[in-house]
Amino acid sequence: MSTRKPTSWEEQGHSAGEDKNRHAVRPGPKRRKLQLQEYIDGVRAGDHAVLGRAITLVESNARKDQALAQQLLVQLLPFTGKAYRVGITGVPGVGKSTLIEALGSNLTAQGHRLAVLAIDPTSGVTGGSILGDKTRMTRLARDPKAFVRPSPASGSLGGVARKTRETMLVCEAAGFDVILVETVGVGQSETKVAEMVDFFLVLMLANAGDELQGIKRGIMELADLIAINKAEAENAVLVRNARREYMAALRLMRGTHPDWKPSVLAVSGLQNQGLDALWTKITEHRKLLESSGRLAQRRSEQTRRWMWRMVEERVLRSLYEHPEVLAKTPEIERAVVSGQLTATLGAEALLQAFGLHPG
Repeated sequence: MSTRKPTSWEEQGHSAGEDKNRHAVRPGPKRRKLQLQEYIDGVRAGDHAVLGRAITLVESNARKDQALAQQLLVQLLPFTGKAYRVGITGVPGVGKSTLIEALGSNLTAQGHRLAVLAIDPTSGVTGGSILGDKTRMTRLARDPKAFVRPSPASGSLGGVARKTRETMLVCEAAGFDVILVETVGVGQSETKVAEMVDFFLVLMLANAGDELQGIKRGIMELADLIAINKAEAENAVLVRNARREYMAALRLMRGTHPDWKPSVLAVSGLQNQGLDALWTKITEHRKLLESSGRLAQRRSEQTRRWMWRMVEERVLRSLYEHPEVLAKTPEIERAVVSGQLTATLGAEALLQAFGLHPG
């Protein structure tokens, strides 16, 4: 007797005229688009669902979305600026997410409202983004006083998502008083992180023998504090030696503020050790900046640089997408690579195709 399984639609007991799609899983109803006032009201009320949709709107590259996002940001601006913005960087494996979850849980227990903007690495090969921070910060993701938002880096230098600055503003308008920005930390320039935060924390490990050789001087100069993570008891000797080396290195660096001397702390995100001392340092830094007037001045400078950075990005994008530039690029590149044309003349040819002429 044959045991062949029925394969055709009719053999499976359906009539020939029956709709094959009737039993298929259909997508749910499309979400209704929110109006500007609904975004404003939802964000101001701290509605996490609306907040998430507002950030998605801000991150969108669609022209219609960008126009609505800018209208939203203009309406939210009066409610921004009250949060303290902390950037956290460190090499992969240093335990950034573990430390952030422990520190964040401490802060929400003290009554703070915390937003974590975790810049997620975008694959250079596929362009895909892992977006796994919510699974790595499960406790914070469930905390009603916390909001965790993974955001693809989109190839930006330093791993900072192009729209992270505007996302911070939306979170501030939603009432979050502490914002932590976790960066990719893959050795790229972290300058852009420092340009958007008030305090820059660099996480290090104690067991990397030539650790200092792998640290870019520029990153050390940006640090307001260095924290040696994974400083559990069994690592005590390594931590002590590493702390001495980092302190010696910092003494050779120019600080971010004339009255602030960056220090080195030993912490353990896994065991929640040293995090109260870490937060005390961060609050001391804020008080110093506020009392000196440097906080307002620093943010004004950041906003001005931000505007020009957006101009640069827009001009470059327009250049790369210009039809005349696209048409002439292969020929000009071949001429430059083969030595028939200098790089300067090649650049001038592309700029002329874009509509710019030497003055």
